[in-house]
Amino acid sequence: MAGYSDSKHEQAMRLRRIEGQIRGLQRMVDEDKYCIDILTQVSAATSALKSFSLSLLEEHLAHCVAEATKKGGPEADAKVKEASDAIARLVRS
Repeated sequence: MAGYSDSKHEQAMRLRRIEGQIRGLQRMVDEDKYCIDILTQVSAATSALKSFSLSLLEEHLAHCVAEATKKGGPEADAKVKEASDAIARLVRS
């Protein structure tokens, strides 16, 4: 079971809102809106995606990684490494 299973509906709603923001950006470009206004909306969409990814990461750590560390062994090491790599990607972005 995925770590976000309990909040799947909320996560899907967040993604739909982000999708709407992206469509709004497309519309702004189509309508030749002012560059700074578009950049402001890009910043908002970027923040929303970062917030979503942090929420998903928290759930992954609390569920998937925690379960694996309880069991121990190579699976636990792999889950911790996987989470560490994901955090590194988020920090770089």
